[in-house]
Amino acid sequence: MVAGPWTAAQRHLRRRDGILAALINRVGPCTLQPGGDPFAVLVRSVIAQLISTAAARTIEKRLLALVASPGFSPASIIPLPDDRLRGVGLSAAKTSTIKELAIRSLDGRLPLDALIQWDDHQIVSALTTIRGIGPWTTMMFLMFGLGRPDVLPVGDFGLRSGVRDLYRLDGLPTPAQLTTIAELWRPWRSIATWYIWRSRGPVPQS
Repeated sequence: MVAGPWTAAQRHLRRRDGILAALINRVGPCTLQPGGDPFAVLVRSVIAQLISTAAARTIEKRLLALVASPGFSPASIIPLPDDRLRGVGLSAAKTSTIKELAIRSLDGRLPLDALIQWDDHQIVSALTTIRGIGPWTTMMFLMFGLGRPDVLPVGDFGLRSGVRDLYRLDGLPTPAQLTTIAELWRPWRSIATWYIWRSRGPVPQS
């Protein structure tokens, strides 16, 4: 297998979990490329809550066409009236969340550029003070924005469905069951999650 940034993770997962070893052989190297502007990553994560990947991409493209800048930024979001944000497909709740995220980012209450120096728990605590940002959104930010290697989004439907199918379970695993299965994956649970997502289709930022 070609060496890459996640070679150590792939080696560990192949050694610890035979089911993942077969999946890694089929998919190939992990191509996850985390990073980018923290605010933009969070906006995309909010957009993606509880909708399909295709629907999220459509709304993201519409929103990008609406903002007066090359990408999402607090300064480009705040001036937009709520009805225009809802017009691209955002719910009222997501509109409120994105606006509040922009306001706190701009006034310094949420220093996004400094988050890379914080541990996972500190980041989760800071982000979840914003109404509409829960554990799933913060985990997407940790994985896709900061590249944290050992995140396990136990509530993610795609991950739960993938584990059900790959491990031949009778139903969707509970968070406790998923956590138990994933013990073998530490300290690379983010990469194992990526492979399970990839078994079901494309993964963002890959």
